[in-house]
Amino acid sequence: MKKHDIVYLTEDASHDAAIEIINEEAFGPGRFVRAAARIREQGPHDRSLSFICADDGETIASVRMTPIIAGSVRGHLLGPLAVRPSHKNRGIGRELVRIAVEAARRKGSEAVILVGDPPYYQPLGFEKVHYGALEFPGPVDPARVLVVPMAADVHARLSGVICWRDDSVASVAEHAVEAQAEGAAA
Repeated sequence: MKKHDIVYLTEDASHDAAIEIINEEAFGPGRFVRAAARIREQGPHDRSLSFICADDGETIASVRMTPIIAGSVRGHLLGPLAVRPSHKNRGIGRELVRIAVEAARRKGSEAVILVGDPPYYQPLGFEKVHYGALEFPGPVDPARVLVVPMAADVHARLSGVICWRDDSVASVAEHAVEAQAEGAAA
């Protein structure tokens, strides 16, 4: 029996080609027309919250996190999550989800949202979003929209459009307000 050297790593640009192959195997060309893909194409994912699993140095699974605003909730969209067929049913996908959700929590995310199968994701801490609460940029089955709330009143604030969030613009604006406040105090 072959011994596996499984490791989980933060994604970097060197993983891009392997991740593309894994996602092609898992989802095929139809992956580009899904509502979640419409959000992901609005801007880049957050590599610091995206992870891969490698077996003896070969990338065999990945999960990505994209910064989003959903109603008034500043969170992250989880996905795609994909594992090579040779490594399915070993808990690798679940571990990637656990790692990504905890990383988002540490970074101050208010919620992690995804479109997925409730029987798979609910044991990992995901809850159903109120039916039709979020407006996606394309058709989505509202029964598959799930969230891990990480802040107060997340469910109440998950109402309206969900779209990509540009953290660099928010950071610049927040720093400008802080600098202005410090200048006024001096």
